[in-house]
Amino acid sequence: MTEKARGVATAGDTLRWRVEGMDCAGCVRKVESAVMRVDGVESVAANATIGSVSVTAKENRSPSRRAIESAIRGLGYGVTPDEAGGSPSKYLQPQAWWQSAKGRLVGASGALLVLAFALHWVWPELGNWPFVVATIVGLVPIAQAAWRALRVGEPFTIEMLMTIAAGGALVIDAAAESAVVVFLFAVGELLEGVAASRARRSISALSDLKPSMAQHLEDGEPREVLADTLLPGQWVLVRPGDRVPCDGLIGKGSSYLDESPVTGESVPRLKTTGDTVFAGTVNHDGALKVEVTRRAEDNTISRIIRLVEEAQAAKAPVARFIDRFARWYMPVVAGLAGLMAVVPPLALGMAWSESIYRALALLLIACPCALVISTPAAIAAGLSSGARRGLLIKGGAVLETLGKLKTIAMDKTGTLTVGMPQVTDVVAFTDDDDERGILRLAAALERESSHPIATAIMNYARKQDLALPRVQAARALSGAGVAGHVEDRDLQLASPRHVADRLTEQPERRDYIESLEKEGKSVAILVEGERLLGVIAVRDEPRDDAREGLWALERLGVKAVMLSGDNARTAAAIGQALGIEAYGELMPDDKAHRVREWQASGRGPVGKVGDGINDAPALAAADVGIAMGGGTEVALETADAALLGNRVAGIAELIDLSRATLRNVKTNVALALGFKAIFLVTTAMGITGLWIAVMADTGATVLVTLNAMRLLRYRFE
Repeated sequence: MTEKARGVATAGDTLRWRVEGMDCAGCVRKVESAVMRVDGVESVAANATIGSVSVTAKENRSPSRRAIESAIRGLGYGVTPDEAGGSPSKYLQPQAWWQSAKGRLVGASGALLVLAFALHWVWPELGNWPFVVATIVGLVPIAQAAWRALRVGEPFTIEMLMTIAAGGALVIDAAAESAVVVFLFAVGELLEGVAASRARRSISALSDLKPSMAQHLEDGEPREVLADTLLPGQWVLVRPGDRVPCDGLIGKGSSYLDESPVTGESVPRLKTTGDTVFAGTVNHDGALKVEVTRRAEDNTISRIIRLVEEAQAAKAPVARFIDRFARWYMPVVAGLAGLMAVVPPLALGMAWSESIYRALALLLIACPCALVISTPAAIAAGLSSGARRGLLIKGGAVLETLGKLKTIAMDKTGTLTVGMPQVTDVVAFTDDDDERGILRLAAALERESSHPIATAIMNYARKQDLALPRVQAARALSGAGVAGHVEDRDLQLASPRHVADRLTEQPERRDYIESLEKEGKSVAILVEGERLLGVIAVRDEPRDDAREGLWALERLGVKAVMLSGDNARTAAAIGQALGIEAYGELMPDDKAHRVREWQASGRGPVGKVGDGINDAPALAAADVGIAMGGGTEVALETADAALLGNRVAGIAELIDLSRATLRNVKTNVALALGFKAIFLVTTAMGITGLWIAVMADTGATVLVTLNAMRLLRYRFE
């Protein structure tokens, strides 16, 4: 029997589980401490935002899956194996709040509290016993949770502090207040769970974009199958109104597709034969026959979800700092509570009941839940908000760095430009032919060529609805152009160098062609015998959204620079047209060297945007590498962030989202620390009591979580 069959992880394996009820930073610490005690565990990472736990096995011995699950269940949490091993899986279905354990505790505590007040009013002779009973019944599950945490080496938990505070209140005859505190704590815990569930649903909603069923074509006939069973090479029918069930290529048909679920683009795009389609996008008006190119676990939506999950597991530097701060904050405040209980009676003659009461209230203030959750909640919401808009960010550290960028180095081809040459000028040199005639003859010569200039001329001729004549005796001119016999005319479409002698005799036309080349354009001259009939110029033109995207970066105070492998003249011309600094004739290593130079010279942090293999070194060298959506797999894997929408404006949106998230983090930290500071002072002075203390703690936790959720409605202005 194999190790996996016995439920034992092999060395180096990373195992994953979904955990129900793990809603806060305190829960995370308890789960990590419990799992680390299992023999054979090398490391463990719990994530409250998505409710997951990842465990890495040691090299020399392997942990038992059953032992890990038992350790988690021993803390009172539900656990379900994530067999996909890190790929998107179905999230644990959230219960209605009144059906959850926290909801039932609120109901029981509330009912007993109301009953206690009623009995105290109707039958005062009972004294505090109704409140004592209400406290004990509500406190039992809290005390059990505290004991379970203590057993795994976590003494400073909110449950432990609550148990001591409520129990101590009973001892000093503050039973009514103790019962109120237990009830308020239960309400706060419930609200935390509801807020965490809402954040979790915002991520799991990405999974809902994928249709569960697909129309698989077998012998030309559609048959409904599970979308998860589709394999590369199979064909599916996507009807009007259907969601595309897979990543694939259109084999037949054309239609407008709404790609907003994947790329964030609000305007539907026309897709036709040979075009790529993504799982989760919506087919509008035409039936499509699509060839499956990726399995369900590897399609675009699945990769987005996996990236978001991994990103949220990677803590930002500010989050790691807050965690370290919280580690010593709780023991320090608990120590202050101990001093508050002992020093005033001994030194100032304060009544022991009063000093102990204040100490118990201070204990409740000691819990750093609001502070610890303030940063990861905001970053998780920021990452999720970006993913829903086609802005993928690989971790909190990347999200934090994006907002600090001072310089953005951008590739030219495919990033700032369309990525393929387009006809910019058609000029006739003689009275015998007009511009349409020159274009018609040139396109006829280029009909059979696959050269980029030929493709540009053919595409332009199609847009002009030109009927192309036949060409005879077509031949290529080695390194110079093409030639052929068209409509009884012997024609050539050649480069300026090929006809340099004739241009020397016509200086005005030579100067005109040179002016086109200075603008970064490639020129083809139509020649008949010794006559120059006309000229066609092509250039890889700036994208329609390039200027808008660069203006958006300028508004954010970020300098954009173009790094290109194209010739310096073309790069300079495009840079001038876009109004940015431009460098050309750069090899991949040269681009990376430029990035490192700027980082060393104070122009950093530096971001690099690209879409090709030649951008990979610079993407890796930059503080943040950003891959455009149409880029290669190498660029997407090397980059720290990706723009699925393939829009230049998306770069500014990434930076603005980062800054909005960091502002949210600062607000959350200020709220959490502000609440703590105020109530530490007022509690120590005896102004506020137990129930105010617990409201301050749980209320602040809920407040910072809800504030973080505002990022889910982020909009770039």
